[in-house]
Amino acid sequence: MTTKAFIAPDAQPLKAALWMIGAIFSFTSMAVAGRAVSLELDTFEIMTYRSFVGVFIVVAAGWGFGTLGQITRRSLHVHALRNVSHFTGQNLWFFAITAAPLAQVFAMEFSSPLWVALLAPVVLQERMTRTRALAALAGFIGILIVARPTVETMNPGLIAAACAAVGFAGSAIFTRLLTRTETLTCILFYMTAMQAVFGLVCGYWDGEMTMPSATSLPWIVVIGCAGLLAHTCLTMALSLAPATVVMPIDFARLPIIALVGMTLYAEVLDPMVFVGAAIIFAANYLNILVESRRR
Repeated sequence: MTTKAFIAPDAQPLKAALWMIGAIFSFTSMAVAGRAVSLELDTFEIMTYRSFVGVFIVVAAGWGFGTLGQITRRSLHVHALRNVSHFTGQNLWFFAITAAPLAQVFAMEFSSPLWVALLAPVVLQERMTRTRALAALAGFIGILIVARPTVETMNPGLIAAACAAVGFAGSAIFTRLLTRTETLTCILFYMTAMQAVFGLVCGYWDGEMTMPSATSLPWIVVIGCAGLLAHTCLTMALSLAPATVVMPIDFARLPIIALVGMTLYAEVLDPMVFVGAAIIFAANYLNILVESRRR
């Protein structure tokens, strides 16, 4: 955490891709931990405790690096939009990973770059190039090959994952907007603080709040740390390259989570997962290569 805002003078897609690798492994760890505590805590409770862990880490790191003074109130409306989008998407995602196979959940979630591609030219005034459009379209084709959604196969978990993708797209768009004026410390502080409040309000909807047991507490810490690290990596990536370049890289989570689901939860590993993943990887590689040469 430096004292300067994380704004790249020019796009650096290769560095952004490296940051996204960190985000991918963090999100995967969070999925495993989320399943571990899902039988004991509901999604609002998970989000509440995760956010409080994040607040503690952000404040401690900000104090250690001397960046707490970077937390400003000039973009509160954008922070609010970002965190409402993310809170909604994340709660739907935590529900989805308990109600459907992980590979299918991640596949539906990965429609998010399509929403980013559609929204970025409007909200961020980022130009939609032919290569970016091709990467998003190819990624979506790969998703359809993996999930093969039909009326018969769609279930609440997959529907929740598809809706979560819209929330994550909004979060990515507003994060990219915030990186133009705000520092990483400021973005992460409001992410954790606002969502802790959202979680408390929603967690008490049934009049009670379940406290995590000694067994689930370590998993809550993992969720908090992995979530914060994931968004640190994502924020850094979005500060280095356009959202339409960064978000399709996230498709690499698909084959990784498919292997995790097979290894830990005995989920059937469909060969079509790798067919779809091959298309996704090819599209991402082309996108990064073209962007690097153009820059």
